[in-house]
Amino acid sequence: MAIVVENLTKKYGIQKAVNDISFEINTGEVVGFLGPNGAGKSTTMKMITCFMAPTSGDVTVEGASVLSNPEEVKKKIGYLPEHNPLYLDMPIVDYLRFSAEIQGVNKSDIPSRIGAMIDRCGLDVEKHKNIGELSKGYRQRVGLAQAMIHDPEMLILDEPTTGLDPNQIVEIRKLIKDLGKEKTVILSSHILSEVEATCDRILIINKGRIVADGSSETLRQQAQGQEILTINIDASGKDNIEKALRELKNVEKVSPVDGKENWFTVQSKPESSSRKEVFDLCVSRKWYLMEMTGIETRLEDVFRNLTN
Repeated sequence: MAIVVENLTKKYGIQKAVNDISFEINTGEVVGFLGPNGAGKSTTMKMITCFMAPTSGDVTVEGASVLSNPEEVKKKIGYLPEHNPLYLDMPIVDYLRFSAEIQGVNKSDIPSRIGAMIDRCGLDVEKHKNIGELSKGYRQRVGLAQAMIHDPEMLILDEPTTGLDPNQIVEIRKLIKDLGKEKTVILSSHILSEVEATCDRILIINKGRIVADGSSETLRQQAQGQEILTINIDASGKDNIEKALRELKNVEKVSPVDGKENWFTVQSKPESSSRKEVFDLCVSRKWYLMEMTGIETRLEDVFRNLTN
């Protein structure tokens, strides 16, 4: 396992910002870390990166404990906090050199690492500018470059696209996806579509506790529970379509769609599917099945249900 979190707790006085959470992250996974404001996302990330000590519990990163061997943990992790730690008066190249020295990169390797990060993060056109002259999108690129300058095995990125315009978000998202091909990544974000497009797995935290863990598809299926279909049938004469649908063995509920003739929402019984029954019904009655579409639970709905 790349990261093992065991019974991790962080208290501020009597308040538990993180409450006895445990999870594991495999090498090479890209994991989205979701939760409402104040849920404990940033606090958890800070404890994993040794930025903050836990009240109890432990985190091991490739076998190194944040309690007993924090220096080894820091070597293995690249961290981009929510508030990008940049010195605005420094030129990009000087800042990356400074970051490399802090991270203990061999002096002989620093020029090649700077060149690799400038190329990897798309900074070549801007590399001679001071950081304060850059757009928000390019500042985030510099932040990613400093997080990777020591070539860590895993990256922890806290809200890396906050405040970016849609074009910049697409650029940073692509960069993160590319990084996920060779590194373990934990990514927190409030943009659920971004997490769904970028991450292999999603952890949802609420009030300091992990409330969901799985792929976006798995979480949607678990939330949906029962199959729901939208159906449009073209039937001749005065056939009672709704009555016929209700009589199907696997159908639990049928509702006409407001304002649309011969459109219905069909809810199947738990652990059952009505698709074949509906198709066979139309064949036997010589009706035309114009459309049959499954209604999929959105990740936004899953998130609201788990965190409200």
